[in-house]
Amino acid sequence: MTIVGEHKLRISHSIMCLPEDDWKDITEVNSHPVALMQCRNFLSEHEMKIVEVADTAGAAANISRKQLHGHAAICHKDAAQIYGMKVLQEGIETNKHNFTRFLVVCNPEKAHTLRKFEELNKASLVFTLPHEEGSLSAILSVLSFYKLNLTKIQSLPIIGKEWQYMFYIDLSFNDYKRYKQAINAITPLTKELKLLGEYKNGRETI
Repeated sequence: MTIVGEHKLRISHSIMCLPEDDWKDITEVNSHPVALMQCRNFLSEHEMKIVEVADTAGAAANISRKQLHGHAAICHKDAAQIYGMKVLQEGIETNKHNFTRFLVVCNPEKAHTLRKFEELNKASLVFTLPHEEGSLSAILSVLSFYKLNLTKIQSLPIIGKEWQYMFYIDLSFNDYKRYKQAINAITPLTKELKLLGEYKNGRETI
């Protein structure tokens, strides 16, 4: 699979319960751990038992299906209509500018049908480096020389290989030729490099 696009979606959480319940009835709140963390300020202001579950909408579905009175779910407000719940409060997330990035992937052979070459301005790649002093610094210096904007870098240890890491990076560029020159320049400096995809920088959607 290859990345052919990205979508940045504004994340907003609501708290909901069964239609017959109200604030005075709620003793427990269920949601995914990340959603609970994103609503930590709101939760600190209410005395409720916090229970982590597999996903946000699933919390609402479970409460509705089992008719769990006294339980509330934190998820998107649309789940209330789907599962017959009542929204007690919207916009309870701590960060009002929280966005989640979703990647669009497809079969590499069909990638050309889903993206326009002239619009490409971002790329994602993963590479490993020799265990040598300054190996990552050399990569970053090359990217800087070619005036590429490093928008993300993440390292993950390689299981079974002590002190060896995989580096995931996102690059943005406004000159495709210069970007390709940079990739060609850093390839000999890596042990292994894989291009995960080239695509157009996604817009934020509220």
